[in-house]
Amino acid sequence: MRDTDGPGWALLVPLKPLRLAKSRLTPTAGEALRPSLALAFAEDTVSAALACPLVRKVLVVTDDPLAGERLTALGAAVTPDRPGRGLNAALAHGESTVRNEDPGAAVAALNADLPALRPAELARVLAAAGERSRSFLADAAGVGTTLLAAMPGMPLEPAFGGRSRSRHDASGATELLLDGVESVRRDVDTGDDLRDALALGVGPRTAARVRRLTAPAAPTASAGSGR
Repeated sequence: MRDTDGPGWALLVPLKPLRLAKSRLTPTAGEALRPSLALAFAEDTVSAALACPLVRKVLVVTDDPLAGERLTALGAAVTPDRPGRGLNAALAHGESTVRNEDPGAAVAALNADLPALRPAELARVLAAAGERSRSFLADAAGVGTTLLAAMPGMPLEPAFGGRSRSRHDASGATELLLDGVESVRRDVDTGDDLRDALALGVGPRTAARVRRLTAPAAPTASAGSGR
């Protein structure tokens, strides 16, 4: 773990098995490239998170062996999704794992689909979260949540999925109302979301996968070419 001037954040990043991830991107990416695009999002998210000076640890909760291997290589810790009961159960498992190892850690859940994530913007969000006992950041659409944070001694109580902004607000978490942190808000579920992320500027792995989507098809020999 690195030394920080802040509370020492441990980030929990949940990731579905790649074959199931980002199904709403199928019309844009196709069934063949969709899993690799989901992995690229997670790689760029984790890489940016690890570069944030306020982050001590990134713990990815996933049962996908390829994702686990790739994200471990970047410097993340990985734990299996032993509950296997969906996103919020996976986050509760990750929180328990972190706090058993480091009871003094501040914990934040971060979406795995933030390919435009900037370390400096994440640092601004975490610094603001460090001034509240429990807080959250709404997504770009203003409906969901991309980050939920809890200080040491406070339960995370994740309620992700669908209209999670209203649920986290109702649970007593403070909404972080910050400007200039669009990369932390810009999760990607649809083709329109991906275009918005590309406009912000995505990480290198996502950029490489998107180039595969837009590359022209190789020409084929015509029947009358004489070959």
